[in-house]
Amino acid sequence: MNNRTLRGLVALMIGMSMIHFGDRLLGVKIELFSGLSTFSFAWILDVFFVPFLVGLAVSWIYGLGGKWLCYFPPIIVRCLSYAEIYYVSGTPHGTNLNPLGWWSLYVVLSVESAVIGGVMGEVMKKGIYGRSKKDSGEQITATRES
Repeated sequence: MNNRTLRGLVALMIGMSMIHFGDRLLGVKIELFSGLSTFSFAWILDVFFVPFLVGLAVSWIYGLGGKWLCYFPPIIVRCLSYAEIYYVSGTPHGTNLNPLGWWSLYVVLSVESAVIGGVMGEVMKKGIYGRSKKDSGEQITATRES
C-alpha cells in the first residue's frame, strides 16, 4: 500500500470518528425529528461546524486532493447512523425517523460544510490555492533568461 492511499484511509477514519464523536458529544442525531426543538444550537453545530472541522482535518492530513476526499466521512457516518436507527435500535419515545427527503437535505448540508472546510484546509496547507511557483510560467522564463 503506497503512502498516499494510507494517508487517505487515515484521513477518512479520522474524519468519520470526528463526526461520530461530535454527534455523541453534542447529543444530536440529525436522523431523528422531535418537533421544532430538534433544530437547536447543538443541531446547527452538528450539521455545519463539526463537518467543517472534519473537512479541515481531512484536507490537512491528505494534502492536495483532500477537498475531494472530505465528501465521504459525512456521507458514510450519516448513512450508517440512519441504517442503525432504522434496522437496529429504532426510534426513542417521542421522536420520528426523518423521511429520506429531509434526511438527505441535512446530509447535503453537512457534506457542503465539509467541502468548505476541505477547501480551506487545502489553502492553509498549501499557502495558496492553485499552482505553486515552480509550476508557473514566470519561473520557467526566469530560468531561461539566466
